[in-house]
This record gives sequence, structure tokens and C-alpha cells, in this order.
Amino acid sequence: MKFAVGYRLFPENEDSFTEIVRDYKEHIAELYFPWFDEPTCRASLSEQRGYVDWHVQDTLLRELKEIKRMGVKLDLLFNSNCYGGKAVSQFLEHRIYSIIEFLLETVGEVDIITTASPAIAYIVKKNFKDIETRASVNMRIGTVKGMEYLSDLFDSFHIQREFNRDLKRIRELKDWADKNEKKLILLINSGCLSYCSGQTFHDNMVAHEKEIDETVNIRNWTPYTCWRYLKGAKNWVSILQNTWIRPEDLDNYTELVDVVKIATRMHSLPRMVLRAYATRKHIGNLVDLCEPGFGPALAPYIIDNEKFPADWFKRTSNCDKNCHNCSYCKEVLKKTLTKIS
Repeated sequence: MKFAVGYRLFPENEDSFTEIVRDYKEHIAELYFPWFDEPTCRASLSEQRGYVDWHVQDTLLRELKEIKRMGVKLDLLFNSNCYGGKAVSQFLEHRIYSIIEFLLETVGEVDIITTASPAIAYIVKKNFKDIETRASVNMRIGTVKGMEYLSDLFDSFHIQREFNRDLKRIRELKDWADKNEKKLILLINSGCLSYCSGQTFHDNMVAHEKEIDETVNIRNWTPYTCWRYLKGAKNWVSILQNTWIRPEDLDNYTELVDVVKIATRMHSLPRMVLRAYATRKHIGNLVDLCEPGFGPALAPYIIDNEKFPADWFKRTSNCDKNCHNCSYCKEVLKKTLTKIS
């Protein structure tokens, strides 16, 4: 099983992402990355509150070239949830075209474009026929109908995270994908809440992060649904009911998806996460593998990954997901929740 990993820019004199990829290149098929000043579903690589690190572009291009030489495919992200008034504009078309052209000239090849925008998928299809277009996980496509509607624009689809533990659903999606020459991608370490009712709001906030950073915002209020919800210890069980897949359970998906995506773009320890999934084993706090990770919300407790019961995967991959009528995850939380000194 091969991984797609997200590029992370490290401070000078720290680990480089090139070295991480080199150490695990036998496991890595793709590297996904943003262009340095473009809005995506994460913070900008180079700019914070108006301050721009102009060296970021040189660093990014150098690492992309080195990683490409290792035989890793490059996946350029245009997965912002909102492009405002320019969402279907010629301005956006010219912008997308110019970035891809520049990367083709400097890096040599862009293999994949991941986007949440049908307009951007259309732009790429029209101008760069050899580049694979991939539907972002933020589009929440989890049905055959959802793939059919956009099959003219996308070559591959991220499966809606909420179906990660529904093997019957994934087999159904794979059957359609195989018949229609499409690919399926699975994001395996998202820390986001299942069926989060605040996701669209949050994704739109990230898309407009530059504007929000320069605005006087509401005081003493956390806009992130997950962090507010997890302030109550009675809600911690929801972490077990989310969409992540333990490294120990990953081989159950070998025949179901083409590539598994590991979220590492904002993770402070991407090498640790990659090692866990490459070796199929993690010792320590399960939430440390996720992005976002909710370790601070649980402190001084951890969810001990080694204390999960043997029937965890079988039970959670075959349940009806009506968590409000079930106590299994609550019982597992009692076993795995461990106080550390």
C-alpha cells in the first residue's frame, strides 16, 4: 500500500521534508503541496499577518525537484473551499494556468491537481489534459451518485471521511470506480469530527484567513466546533467515533483503494506519523497521529493506542454508526483513556 503525504515546510536547521520522503520513499507514491501564497484548506506556507517569507518559494521548488527525482508524483492543491467573487472568473483561470505553467517550467512535471472547485477541475481539463484531476475530501463525495455527477471533470475521488469505516460502502464505490476507470483515495488520519456541522463554516474561514487575521474578531469565543465541543470530558468519546484508521488496521484496505492519504501538512511530527503507518504500529497517544490532534483537549489524559480491544476494527467497521444508541466506544474509552503524570 502506497501513501500520499502532505508537504510541510520546516524551520531552518530542522528536519526537511525531502529527507523524510527519502527515508520512506518505498512507501510513498505522491506528495501533495500548496503553491506558497494560494488559499487552500490550510494556512499559507509563506505569509502570516502581512509578513511574507520570500525564501519559501525557493525552498519549495528545490524540495519539489528533489522529491520528483525520487519518482514521487506531485499533487498541487487548489482545494480552498471558497474563491469568493472570482470563483468562476477568467482571473482565476489565468491564475491557475500561470501557476501550473511555472511549475512545469521549473520543476518539470505536475501529475495531479486536487481541488474542491469544479471550475478549477474544468480549467485543468481544458488546458492540461495529461494532469489527473482529483476531487478534494472537502467535497464530501461518498456515493456513486456524487461521483457520477462530476465524472466528466474528475479522474479520482477522495472518499468522504465518514465512510472510512464502512467497508461495504467503500466496496460499492470501488466497483463503480473500477468500471469507470476512476481512482479512489482514502484520508486515514483526519482528527476532524464525523459529520461535523461546523466544517463548511470552518473551511470557509480558512479560505479567508488573510482577511480574518486583519479583522477585529469576536472576543472570548472559539469558532472551531471541535475544540468547543471537546471542552466537556463527557464528549471525548466522539474522538473514538471519528474517521481515523489505526496503523494496525490499515491492511484491511489494501484491495479497496489506490492510495491512502496521510495528513501531515500542519502536523508537528510528520516523520512519527509516517513511521507509524509504514510499520503498522504506534506506541503512545492515538490522537498524536491525527491532524488536527486533540492532545491538549485531553491533557493530562491520553488515549493509549496499545489498549484497544482486539475486536475494535471488526466492531467499528460493521456497526450501523448510530452512536447515540450504542455504548461500545464509551466502554473502549474507559479502557484506553490513561492519565499520565
